Amino acid sequence: MMDIEEDIRGLQLDSAEENSGVVHPEDPTHEEMEKVDEMEEGAQDEILKPSQQIQADPRGKDDKASAAEHADTQDEMEEDRKRHLNVVFIGHVDAGKSTTGGQILFLSGQVDDRTIQKFEKEARDKCRESWYMAYIMDTNEEERVKGKTVEVGRAHFETETTCFTILDAPGHKSYVPNMISGASQADIGVLVISARRGEFETGYERGGQTRDHVQLAKTLGVSKLLVVVNKMDDPSVNWSKERYDEIKSKMIPFLKSSGYNVKKDVLFLPISGLVGSNIKTRVDKSLCSWWNGPCLFEALDAVEVPPRDPKGPFRMPIIDKFKEMGTLAMGKVESGSIHVGDSLVLMPNKAYVRVLAVHRDDDKVRRAGPGENVRVTLNGIEEKDILSGFVLSSPEKPIAAVTEFVAQLQILELLDNVDNLICIEKFSDFAQLGRFTLRTEGKTVAVGKVTDLPVIARA
Repeated sequence: MMDIEEDIRGLQLDSAEENSGVVHPEDPTHEEMEKVDEMEEGAQDEILKPSQQIQADPRGKDDKASAAEHADTQDEMEEDRKRHLNVVFIGHVDAGKSTTGGQILFLSGQVDDRTIQKFEKEARDKCRESWYMAYIMDTNEEERVKGKTVEVGRAHFETETTCFTILDAPGHKSYVPNMISGASQADIGVLVISARRGEFETGYERGGQTRDHVQLAKTLGVSKLLVVVNKMDDPSVNWSKERYDEIKSKMIPFLKSSGYNVKKDVLFLPISGLVGSNIKTRVDKSLCSWWNGPCLFEALDAVEVPPRDPKGPFRMPIIDKFKEMGTLAMGKVESGSIHVGDSLVLMPNKAYVRVLAVHRDDDKVRRAGPGENVRVTLNGIEEKDILSGFVLSSPEKPIAAVTEFVAQLQILELLDNVDNLICIEKFSDFAQLGRFTLRTEGKTVAVGKVTDLPVIARA
């Protein structure tokens, strides 16, 4: 009998421990049990009321979750205080664009010494010792064998205030369409000019790519230009102020005629891309006693570009597309912002798509703003149905798709009629999407800006 009582007592103690260790010496009375039942029923009613409201309006929960997600994303963007700018390197073939771009990446810590040593050996094996820095930007074998950039090279570096994307445009006239692709994404242009005797003159003469690239850059919206006079360390130049001033005096009138405000939007500076002089730090006075201006990094940091509206209608011209675990589109956000989960419309084929993922450069993010280069994973469209030049837009205010428009035109050569559907904006509404270039048979025949669109295009 005593054993049974001890077992019961043990069970009561176990039960008490499960209830926060509180032991109740007496059982509750019948009246107390009724009160407990009433309290439990009331609590169930209180619990059910919010639940019933959620079931009646399930959209409210989704809206709150969506709002919270966007708020978190906004916080994420605010923490990233550095501005993002695209810099396109343009100029005549062999001016040293890829070499200068490679030197920038090396000096900013994007390339290690072991990689440089590997490129030096590869360049020596090809009997092209001075090309090793260009190999950082020129990554495919065709470019390294020929010593000419074919595709638009892309790389990233940072200063204390800015994240830069380098766009290394090809200088050869056969690849001008690729140069246009690079310049159309750029905020700043770096015009690389060779100071070596004969090389500047070849690029500057009519038919040279120095002239063509300047005109195209201005037309494509590159409003700020750094003119770097490269190869100043060449024995034929030896950091000569006279040679630098000669080049500058010839370029200024041409830049003015191309539409640049030289005093406000253009800066000249001497550099050596091969050895890295006046790029990250100012050139030593023992080499160039007459230069008192900034180095290239300082000049890039100081450039001010017009602000874009992160809350404006979304615009992202497509520059490339491919299939990789879904349909991906690449481009630069020109206006508005893009979030994971957004519904957008792809013009001009009016395909409605949903954003599944956003990558900014190499990082997966939930939101990207104007001026940033992104890769977007889309649902609702196949890769084959996207072409370069299409534009992702806000469904509420899509970009116009027209076959005709009113423009202010500078005709360089006569051209047959054009009758293709294109996506375009008025220059006064979106400067980045309101300029155009007409080319045929490898030549630029006209440049201009859109002044008006047909009324039906806004319907």
